[in-house]
Amino acid sequence: MTLYLRLLKFVKPYMPRLVLALLCTSFSAGVTLYIPRIIGNLTDNVLVNKDLGALNSIAITIVVIMVAQGIFIYAQTYFMAYVAQRVVVDIRRTIYKHLQRLSLAFFKSQQTGVIMSYITNDVNALQNALVDNVVEFVTQSVILIGSIAFMFYIDWKLSLLTFASFPFILQAINIAGRKLRVKSKTLQERTADITAFLQESLVSIKVIQSFVREKYELNRFDQENEQNFRAQMKTVQVSSVITPIINILASLGVTAIIWYGGIQVINGVITSGWLIAFITYATNLSNPIKRLSNVYGNIQRALAAAQRIFDIIDTNPDIQNVPGAINLPPINGYVEFHNVSFEYKPGEIILSNLSFAIKPGQMVALVGQSGSGKSTIANLLPRFYDPISGHITIDGINIKEVTLESLRTQIGIVPQETTLFNGSIYQNILYGNLSASEEDVIAAAKAANAHKFISEMPNGYQTQIGECGSQLSGGQRQRIAIARAILKNPRILILDEATSALDNESEKLVQEALEKLMIGRTSFVIAHRLSTIQQADLILVMEKGQIVEYGTHQELLNASGPYSKLHQHRDNDKPSTRAF
Repeated sequence: MTLYLRLLKFVKPYMPRLVLALLCTSFSAGVTLYIPRIIGNLTDNVLVNKDLGALNSIAITIVVIMVAQGIFIYAQTYFMAYVAQRVVVDIRRTIYKHLQRLSLAFFKSQQTGVIMSYITNDVNALQNALVDNVVEFVTQSVILIGSIAFMFYIDWKLSLLTFASFPFILQAINIAGRKLRVKSKTLQERTADITAFLQESLVSIKVIQSFVREKYELNRFDQENEQNFRAQMKTVQVSSVITPIINILASLGVTAIIWYGGIQVINGVITSGWLIAFITYATNLSNPIKRLSNVYGNIQRALAAAQRIFDIIDTNPDIQNVPGAINLPPINGYVEFHNVSFEYKPGEIILSNLSFAIKPGQMVALVGQSGSGKSTIANLLPRFYDPISGHITIDGINIKEVTLESLRTQIGIVPQETTLFNGSIYQNILYGNLSASEEDVIAAAKAANAHKFISEMPNGYQTQIGECGSQLSGGQRQRIAIARAILKNPRILILDEATSALDNESEKLVQEALEKLMIGRTSFVIAHRLSTIQQADLILVMEKGQIVEYGTHQELLNASGPYSKLHQHRDNDKPSTRAF
């Protein structure tokens, strides 16, 4: 009930339309309740008394109530559909908005396909529970309560006999419903697994085909599909047992009604028409009960989905604004790490008491083997993660004391694996500053050495680049990313191996663009190639989360340390030359 009440909060903004829809639903159901009385009158007044006037009156009444019911059904369907779609939009927006606030640690621990399943499969299940089943619940409740009221009006003794089996029916529904909720949660999880598998395999289709692993992947898919099938059948097994049980118990009640009611007619207590009406109402009871049991089952399925969704919504972001966080004022770019330690997993230290200072406008190069902590420094500065001890300051201000938006607005990142969006080149560059003019976008592209190749494309800046920029080469994608960063105009720049995956020609163009981008900015360059870092104002050589030596290129050569030894054994002119 707590979960369901929480879900109904999404319906609250649309309550007037929902109430109107439910009133129409109630009126439509009320019309259904009047039919047995018409049948009773037809039996007593027309078939027995041969009353033609009563027959005409009944015929006109039937036409009127059917037209009225049609109007009510139309209004109910329209308004409920409106509420349903708005609720779906709001729930999806709530989930997506919350996902935007969660930290990188969350996304590293979750499969993308599973997260997508929350917004698609689980929300669809909630839609049925919140809206479709509400209509069914109101309709069948009105029919059930109305039928019971009319039955007691006709003969209360006969009514009590009818309801003798009710406690057993309700208990059967309750037991089956609880089991169905458990089975449905498992089914939602198996469905999410399939979505995750499809997302992963389709993204990796090039790798699958290059290794000729189509059959292997098909077998994996078959396993996931089979698990989903088993979960589905277990759910069906539980849900399908409810109807036969209700039918058996209801048939016993109907048999008792026919026997005892027949005696009442023979004794003249009630008329044949009233008995037929009573039996019709009693028969009507079975349908509402069966449908309400289905509603109960559907709600249990939806609550399983709701639990998964609220588990996500209730996940607190690891990284968030502290109480009283201030906006970071425009910065000069003086960065200091003060005894910073960090670990991704408990006990696995990545950085250990790291301290250094970078002056405004300096270019600092981070070099070291994989796992030495270079990328971790880049992740800590914009607060994608927080240190487990120590702190980081920019212009003397602790970055944990400022808002995330004001911090990240002044930091630009150009990663190794460029992320572009499905859309035009213009839209992807504009992403760096949504309020920029067309002239600003073009100027940024020119500074990134991208204007020439963009202009040569059939649609220029409006060229559609496909998912993740698939229509562009690696060098072109990287230059679009640099243009985007230039348009953002950050005071601090992070370049995470931005040229490591490029050929010589592309690397030269990208490197020129990066040099323009770094002018006047505090820049952190993570690189393997010595040619990329030789012009750095400061080089930090890292091993196992610590700085083992630092200085300029020439100072480190003279120091005869790790950096110098590497330089002596490598040819700096080769593109494959790596610092570590």
